[in-house]
Amino acid sequence: MNAIPNSQPVPIVRRSTRPDGDGSVQVPLDPSLHIDGAKVFAVYGKGGIGKSTTSSNLSVAFSKLGKRVLQIGCDPKHDSTFTLTKRLVPTVIDILESVDFHGEELRPEDFVYEGYNGVMCVEAGGPPAGTGCGGYVVGQTVKLLKEHHLLEDTDVVVFDVLGDVVCGGFASPLQHASRALVVAANDFDSIFAMNRIVAAIQAKAKNYGVRLGGVIANRSRATDQIDKYNDRIGMRTLARFPDLDVIRRSRLKKATLFEMEPSDELKAVQDEYLRLAQNLWNGTEALEAKPMKDRDIFDLLGFE
Repeated sequence: MNAIPNSQPVPIVRRSTRPDGDGSVQVPLDPSLHIDGAKVFAVYGKGGIGKSTTSSNLSVAFSKLGKRVLQIGCDPKHDSTFTLTKRLVPTVIDILESVDFHGEELRPEDFVYEGYNGVMCVEAGGPPAGTGCGGYVVGQTVKLLKEHHLLEDTDVVVFDVLGDVVCGGFASPLQHASRALVVAANDFDSIFAMNRIVAAIQAKAKNYGVRLGGVIANRSRATDQIDKYNDRIGMRTLARFPDLDVIRRSRLKKATLFEMEPSDELKAVQDEYLRLAQNLWNGTEALEAKPMKDRDIFDLLGFE
């Protein structure tokens, strides 16, 4: 039979026989794509809560500790790494499309970019709206990195994951990570989203090596609401970053906090990132937090 003219090869998704949790309809991890050697962290949180800012500065903090760091942006907006690279770099899915999904034609420099202080940056990207699953894109990104042996020289991998959704694009990094971190502010909406994320992480932990690491309080001078939630479910706060103007200005300047003009308040934030990175590198206790029912969160954090 003659081939269809100008047809593109259909990507093949290899399924594992490994279960993926009760009721799950997500594609399980291909065992050959497991990330070995590096410590892998996946950063989650409500949309717009500051995950990319947190991830990028955490990546730099790891690099300041002498670690070889790779940050993978997992959002179709592909803006996770722009403060590291000073631009919006091409995405893996766009690069693959340019070679009709023949990944063997690519070189590492086609999709991996060096950012500030040597942090290596990759933007997975995503399929056009309504046309596919972000989980496939994350899988293809890890596959390319492994095929080019780029993970063999990496100490730390940071996945910066899209907002509080429950699709494959959200869940796929949990199949690779050893610790999942949640970014939240001291308010009801982000804590409500954090509760859903905790539930997703704990579901994945039944069948994969990922474990819940804790919450990073962001844009928060106080943490009383986060503390109340943590006490109820068994969470812990790993670090706290106040809502400072220098953080907003760093995004506008396309710079990490470690590149901004020195000040006492900036040094305090930098030191907190360095402390967080060192603690994560040393190893944090796996949490067995028990997420709450939606109604119970209203009762816990609602008006008194």
